[in-house]
Amino acid sequence: MNVTNLKQINLSIDLQQSISSDIANYFSIIPKEITDNENVFFIDESKVLEQETIKEELKLIFNKNIVFELIDTSIIKKALSIYYRKHDDKPKLVSYGNDFLEDLIFEAKNINASDIHIEIYEEDVRVRLRIDGQLIEKNHIKKDNYLELINQIKIKSNLDITEKRLPQDGRIEYDDFDIRVSILPTHHGEKVVMRILGRDASHLNINKLGFENDDVALYLEAVKKTNGIVLISGPTGSGKTTTLYATLKHLNSIKRNIVTVEDPVEYTLKGINQVQLKENIGLTFTSALRSFLRQDPDIIMLGEIRDGQTAQMAIRASLTGHLVLSTIHTNSAIGTISRLIDMGVPSFLIAETINISVAQRLVRMLCDTCKSEQNFNDNDLPRTFKSEKVLKTHFVAVGCDACYHTGYKGRSAIYEILPITYEVADAIKKQTLEQSNFIKNKRLSDKAFDLLSRGLTSLEEIYPILINS
Repeated sequence: MNVTNLKQINLSIDLQQSISSDIANYFSIIPKEITDNENVFFIDESKVLEQETIKEELKLIFNKNIVFELIDTSIIKKALSIYYRKHDDKPKLVSYGNDFLEDLIFEAKNINASDIHIEIYEEDVRVRLRIDGQLIEKNHIKKDNYLELINQIKIKSNLDITEKRLPQDGRIEYDDFDIRVSILPTHHGEKVVMRILGRDASHLNINKLGFENDDVALYLEAVKKTNGIVLISGPTGSGKTTTLYATLKHLNSIKRNIVTVEDPVEYTLKGINQVQLKENIGLTFTSALRSFLRQDPDIIMLGEIRDGQTAQMAIRASLTGHLVLSTIHTNSAIGTISRLIDMGVPSFLIAETINISVAQRLVRMLCDTCKSEQNFNDNDLPRTFKSEKVLKTHFVAVGCDACYHTGYKGRSAIYEILPITYEVADAIKKQTLEQSNFIKNKRLSDKAFDLLSRGLTSLEEIYPILINS
């Protein structure tokens, strides 16, 4: 294979861990294939005169035959920055060139960053990436290059390069993913946030989201009904939309007509009719839902219930024989019921139409390479949280090359389930739900504490969830 761009280098975890960061950076190599008898590496083409010497040194290290494939210096540097960041690879001033934006976008995509932030200040421009829900500082560029970079982003996303006073929203499309662009005027200039939207939904599986066995059984029972409402609650960035997409994928069949209205459309699902919200021309959740009811749907997915009008339309749709899936911003499964009542939905209608209320959070998992075990002190827990489990030790985040010095690698979802049984429906009608304990299985705080006790996450990460217990 003739490697001509960074996208052609996609290391598996095993391949990445076959050599250390120090060796990769010292020799400017990236592993291509590792076998029992031979190691094949991509190597910086500028090392062509040194390759025989390097080959002999690597033979001594690995005790195997070494094969090199020369590739462009710029590609090797980008790959090293993604897969083998140096320990001293702190944010620094980087040079700006014509390929800076493309390189930044594809690097962010390859390391599974969800957002790119470009922020201008008095002296320079800062670039940050959101990885596993947390922002990390990537680098800085000179303020002299800022205007060219902003214009480049605007041109790619079909925005007005002369408009600098008002916010603008646009989109950049690639073969297998899209970028949603938001530009906001600030004191020193325009701040840009680029959200990376992956189109491929093949990896979504409802059994691999983080549901415990009992929880997934309750959830699937609720979504198998032909009518009613399924609500997923949680703060922004808690994975609600991913849960909905996995549910739609599970329900999708040739026998069902499924329609969605979303803001934005994050994944493309074959066989499902997806509508992008456009509030500036009057295409809102409410107006779209009104049109959906004339489209003979079996299942309707609303990206979010934001107000009483949308809530009332969702109730109406479920009463007329449709299954409605949506999200709502509340802190708990029971809190969703209170929120709907606050929106003006009569409690008897809520009791009649809601199938299940689910609350979820995303919890960062500790990096297995660098996490450190320490003694546990019960006094470190929030005063409001009580657990029957007694911990003697726990793990804390440290930070290394493998996790971009954050101490965490990957996230897992935890769920709180409230199925609307006859007992729960009666409590909703009487508005006595808050005084009763109807949550099936465990609450979010209990599940977060379970992850801590198993050494999968840190107390620092789950502390906000424990406070709300």
